Amino acid sequence: MTTAIDMGSTAAGAPAMLDLEELMATRLLVQGNSGSGKSHLLRRLLEQSAPWVQQTIIDPEGDFVTLAERFGHLVIDAALHTEQDLQLAGERARIHRVSTVLDLEQLDAETQLRRAAAFLGGLFEVGRDHWYPMLVVVDEAQLFAPAVAGEVSDEARKLALGAMTNLMCRGRKRGLAGVIATQRLAKLAKNVAAEASNFLMGRTFLDIDMARAADLLGMERRQAEAFRDLQRGHFMALGPALSRRPLGIRIGGTATQPRNAPPSLLPLPEAALDDARAVILAATPPDAVRLPRRAPATPPPDLLSQLMAATPLVAESRSPSPEPDASPAERAERAARLDRILAAILADPEAGFRAIGVLYQDFLVRCRIAGLGTVAPDLVTFRRMLTHARAGISSDMAEDDIWRDIAARAAVLPEDIQGIFMMIARTAREGLPCPGDQAIARAYGTRSLGRARRLLTYMEEQGLIVCQTDGAGRRIVTLVELAWATAPGAPDAPDTQDAPTMQDDPIR
Repeated sequence: MTTAIDMGSTAAGAPAMLDLEELMATRLLVQGNSGSGKSHLLRRLLEQSAPWVQQTIIDPEGDFVTLAERFGHLVIDAALHTEQDLQLAGERARIHRVSTVLDLEQLDAETQLRRAAAFLGGLFEVGRDHWYPMLVVVDEAQLFAPAVAGEVSDEARKLALGAMTNLMCRGRKRGLAGVIATQRLAKLAKNVAAEASNFLMGRTFLDIDMARAADLLGMERRQAEAFRDLQRGHFMALGPALSRRPLGIRIGGTATQPRNAPPSLLPLPEAALDDARAVILAATPPDAVRLPRRAPATPPPDLLSQLMAATPLVAESRSPSPEPDASPAERAERAARLDRILAAILADPEAGFRAIGVLYQDFLVRCRIAGLGTVAPDLVTFRRMLTHARAGISSDMAEDDIWRDIAARAAVLPEDIQGIFMMIARTAREGLPCPGDQAIARAYGTRSLGRARRLLTYMEEQGLIVCQTDGAGRRIVTLVELAWATAPGAPDAPDTQDAPTMQDDPIR
């Protein structure tokens, strides 16, 4: 039995029906400039499908919270919850089949990405027994799956982009049907947009967006001009859930209204303000306090914050400032213990693919457990330690003049590539076979073998190494000026994680 919902009317006056079951299997992409009616379209879709399927809305502007009064959606204010709370909330929402609205309005751009990624992760990672059908609507999807890096940190962008990719690429088998809306296709990551099989294209004016919309709908380029003439609330539809041929539709009305309605024209007051200059430019009273535009509640501290704020019992019996009084032997022992903690973290085969922030949190917790919380390094120092550890260089070795020189040579490279250069340098110094593509990729934090090969090419272009191949097809890497060369190694050698690690360091 087909479940069809009414989205409005076609140009011929017939009902514009959307096959909800087909939509769940094929996903939907909505595109249109600001003011074209995208949010109105999403609201119509949500209202019409609410009785049939569980829903969740990623709402960056707080437009959809009014659905709660009429349709019973649970509104989750993301400003009041930590990322861990939101991930758990996503899991519970699927388990108990509760429709939700994730309100991100009170947050800055970077925090929006992080908390949306956590909530989507909870929806995605729930157990197989709870893979119930769910419609996942993401408004302003270009914010959460940007085509290029923006003002937010690279880590936050990767988290959100990964969550959106999971939703659109792998969500179908888990019952998740992605509906994403964007102002511009050019701003949306292609691997996210490409997974949609249904399209609703609204008014747009830029040539590049019109051409791409026409390509998606199978229209000729000369027909792309039609997108400029679309009225507000009018869309061109195509897809197995909508129409097999491009079809113009007009979105029908909605039962609820957005909380943030667009402003309407309001005439100026007829009576002129007497002495406007004195009123508008009056000096600020000395006791006046300017309140911020928003004052979100401070979320409760997470487990890591509580651990770092706690005072370990062993510290009570020690001197309050042990570092200045520590002997060289004590400092060396402490550095060795930190090295062992870091080596234990990197022993996990998946550690190379985790974000630096996740590894650092794991490192701090282990330091607290080992009684080293008061001397745990900061994030900057941890990054440097991680670079050395991935190259198999201990803290003691890093103080040697030879490795100081290697680190200085590596400084011309981006920070995430320096560890690869130092790993090759140690391999060459010890005469070991050149690391294979898999080992290089793992040390860089990627699963792409092509990227591993491009890293070597990049370092060669920087004049730091020279790559050669012997008669058997094995790779040899020579460090320029130092004349250190690795033994021949097969590029396709399996990654056994036996490449340089601190496990062989004499300080252990």
